[in-house]
Formats: sequence, C-alpha cells, structure tokens
Amino acid sequence: MGKLKSKMRVLVTGGFGYLGGRVAQFLFGSGFEVALGTRNKCSPPDWLPEADVVELIWDDENALVEACREVNTVIHAAGMNAQHCADNPVAALAFNGVATARLVKASIRSDVRKFIYFSTAHVYCSPLTGVINERSCPRNLHPYATTHLAGEHALLTAAQGDNGLTGIVLRLSNVIGKPASINNNCWNLLVNDLCKEAIVKRVTTIRGNPNDFRDFVSMSSLAKVCACLIENYLSPGSQLHNIGSGQAVTIRQMAETISERAKIQFGYSPKLRVANPASNVSTKLSYITSPFKCASLGDERAALLEEIDNLLQFCKINFG
Repeated sequence: MGKLKSKMRVLVTGGFGYLGGRVAQFLFGSGFEVALGTRNKCSPPDWLPEADVVELIWDDENALVEACREVNTVIHAAGMNAQHCADNPVAALAFNGVATARLVKASIRSDVRKFIYFSTAHVYCSPLTGVINERSCPRNLHPYATTHLAGEHALLTAAQGDNGLTGIVLRLSNVIGKPASINNNCWNLLVNDLCKEAIVKRVTTIRGNPNDFRDFVSMSSLAKVCACLIENYLSPGSQLHNIGSGQAVTIRQMAETISERAKIQFGYSPKLRVANPASNVSTKLSYITSPFKCASLGDERAALLEEIDNLLQFCKINFG
C-alpha cells in the first residue's frame, strides 16, 4: 500500500502476540503511529523498536481510558485461545467478554473513532461446514466461541449509540504466516505446527481428520484489511465482516502444499503421516467473505504460498 501520509495513532492490544505483532509491523511500515498494548511493562521489541509500548490494566477502566488517549483506532487482538477458554470458561468470559466491554467503554470516553475487534469464524459452528456467510446464525457453544460472541455484542451494541464510534468485528478464519517473534504462542496452530515439524523432523503429522476442510487466509491480507479500514472514512455504527480466502482446502491438501514448498526451498519433501487414516470425509466448507475494494489484496493463493514459504524459512532459522 506504500507509505500513508496520515500519522494516525493505532493502539494494538495483544501487540506482542501472533496476530497483533504482524499487524502492528505492517501498520508501522504503512506510515501509522503504532502503540503496542500489553499487560506487562516492557521495552519496545527488537522486531518493532520504533513502537510505543502501553501498559493495559484490564480491570481498571480509568487506566484503559489513559491508554486510549489520542488514539484514532483500537485494534483489539488480545484474547484467550481455544484451549485456555476450554480449561477456564469463567476466566475466558471475564477477558474475551467483560474486558472487551470495558475497553470499548474506555475507547468511547477517550474519543476513539474506530474499534476493530478480532473475533473468530468459530462462533458459527465447530467444525466449520457448509455455506457460511455473515447472516449465518452463530451456534457454537464452546467457550472460545461464546466468549468471543460476548465481546462482539459489547462492541456492536456500543457502536449503535450516539458516540461517534465505528465498531468493526472481523470474524477471522485460520490466519497463517510467520510470527513477529519466536516467543509468540502460535506453535500449536495447524500450519505453524506442520511447518515446524517439516523442518525439525522432516515429517508432517496430521493428528485430526485429514479430510476436514478449513479456510486459510494470509496474515498479509489481514493486515491490509486493517489498514484499509483505518485509513478510509467509515460512518459511525456497527459493522461485521467475515475474513478468509473463500477457498477452503482439506488439512491433507494443506500438509501436501507445505511439503511441496519445502521441496522447492530445501530440496526435500517431508513425509506425510496421518494419525487417523480411517477418518470420514467431511462436509465441504464455503466461507463467504466480505469484499474490500479499498484494500489491494491481490492473489490470495499467491499470498498464502508466500506466507508458508516465509514460515518455513523462519522455522529453518530458529529451529533447524
């Protein structure tokens, strides 16, 4: 997108995390002033030393108001992952739901103009099957889904008030790409796990149903969508968008793609292992996504392959 002329200040919660870190890097490179929100006091990371670091005290609304001062847009990328939500549903609701509502209220008090919330496609169902669009009814009862839905409702309801806030919910499919830091908690994610194993063990192991369909979207496309939403005028109110590639593939097909990319880059094809080869064929998935004409996303298939290549290279450097 090139350098943007504006110097709008963006607060990225979960700024040291997997999604937040990469989005923050892209936004800074596009000309935005970036603040990384984190619950711990620390210095700017070596992968984005020019950023500000803002401490977020999640149970203190007044402290959150101060964190949001002079911020044009909040990108709320912080949240508990699926396993942690299952292990502690009460804590999941307290953070994904209540803390999100508290941050939305603080943003309004600080005159934040836009609030972008990273939710999940899994609010619809698990596993994702059939045709899903933004009008589909969320019916997944897993705490990961229900608590994200609580956060969505907090934002969308607040943005309908007469406060000038544009509230944007992004229901993300499976975002893939290299992390900003090796310390990001992302190595249990399917593609990251397969790429790491392809480098460390020269195998890729599918532990679930290899016939399950998943929609994958590149980290670079997510970052471009965020920049598009920040830079362009949007009327105050509520918006909800599905973010994905719209082209679902099976887990086996993804593992085979990773093997092909490893062959191109490193000269060997990791052996594919399927822990449960007798798995049933799954229902196909069509994840209908929002078009973003203001974001030059380009060829999503090429973007996905580039992210896989970069992730394999990252694993080679850090684990090989």
